[in-house]
Amino acid sequence: MKSRAMSAALALAGAAGLTLAAVSPAAAATPCVQKISVVNNGGFVINYQITTRDGQLSAPTDDYPINQFRVTDLNSTPIAEGADVRPLVHAQAGNTVAGNVFVSFCNNGQTATYTASGTTLNYSVTLLS
Repeated sequence: MKSRAMSAALALAGAAGLTLAAVSPAAAATPCVQKISVVNNGGFVINYQITTRDGQLSAPTDDYPINQFRVTDLNSTPIAEGADVRPLVHAQAGNTVAGNVFVSFCNNGQTATYTASGTTLNYSVTLLS
């Protein structure tokens, strides 16, 4: 079944003029950004770290309440340019939740903004488009 699905995806990609790299899971994540921002839209206090696909972590931000945000410039972290990254959000007295999608680290001044919404034990971290 998987091979039929992959064949169908490749056929659609070919019909659309895309290359195999465009549908490969190993392709770099998009968008490509230099900064990560997390807006706290939950009724709890959070902080976050940046994590990579292989589990590398940045230092955590300070704790901040609802209706505030923090921005992390990836150049201030030990993470290498080109890595796929996403925020790992920690709710005070609650769960730790990763951002729903990865973005790529490019030194281009752009910012990916995520929003943390829900309650301490049931929330999501979603990239805004």
